[in-house]
Amino acid sequence: MKNEKSGSKEASGGDTPSQLIDARIKELGDWRGETLARVRAMIKQAVPDVVEEWKWRGVPVWYHDGIICTGETYKNAVKMTFAKGASLADPSGLFNASLEGNTRRAIDFHEDDTIDEKALKALIRAAVALNTSKANIKNKA
Repeated sequence: MKNEKSGSKEASGGDTPSQLIDARIKELGDWRGETLARVRAMIKQAVPDVVEEWKWRGVPVWYHDGIICTGETYKNAVKMTFAKGASLADPSGLFNASLEGNTRRAIDFHEDDTIDEKALKALIRAAVALNTSKANIKNKA
């Protein structure tokens, strides 16, 4: 996928994915919205040219040469699912959900959890590096 500025693709109804994510954060109006906003900010800090999309009837998705992660919200958690998380080293032990799968790994954030920003940004950058290496292999083939 071509890297474009965040939110540059149009979503249904004419709103950009970034606008839809903004609306979701505002609509939640509680710790889940605050957590989703913090996670989103960390993704953008770690990968300034990240592409935001809105998929599967309301799931924020962040891309860079493939899916980095999604940001789902539930009653008791904000779930950050890394598309290729099983292939990523997690020296800080951030992954705490979807551990049994062969591909994805997730981090469930709960109310009052502290986020290890340095470790999370490193994990995000590692996901981008993995995507970039796979994209380069495809381009050479």
